[in-house]
Amino acid sequence: MKTQTLILLLVSVLSCKSNKIQEHDSKIKNSEFNLIAKGDLYGAGGEGIAKQNAVIENQSDWELLMTQMNTTNNVSDSFKETEIDFSKYAIIAVFSSVKGNGGNSIELEISTSSEHNTVVAVTYVSSTGYATNVMTQPFYIAKIAKTKLPILFQ
Repeated sequence: MKTQTLILLLVSVLSCKSNKIQEHDSKIKNSEFNLIAKGDLYGAGGEGIAKQNAVIENQSDWELLMTQMNTTNNVSDSFKETEIDFSKYAIIAVFSSVKGNGGNSIELEISTSSEHNTVVAVTYVSSTGYATNVMTQPFYIAKIAKTKLPILFQ
């Protein structure tokens, strides 16, 4: 009887702890992401980065991305941070297609639509009035708290 009570108590405590972790994971708000870099690549596609939405969860993938972005110009020198603790954080990296002119950008809004998903709403802003004749590729890189929830891009 004591063993059953002890097991029941232990399961109850672990369940509560698990629920608190899930509650935290499911409540990412817009203010809980940090901008690492936002701007343009100017290599006319020479960096070889396709239009994409990526989640980076380890150091080797992060270093590979920075190396690829630095192929033509040393873009990572302007990053607000490059040392990421991947046990606590993940990186969201969004790249637009290569554009024939400048003045384009990307905006992100990161939130949860339910307790089952983290949603990254991506908005591509086209140039209106301001444009250059230089080929550019807009990008947006942000750091978010690590979550167990799937990350969906919209």
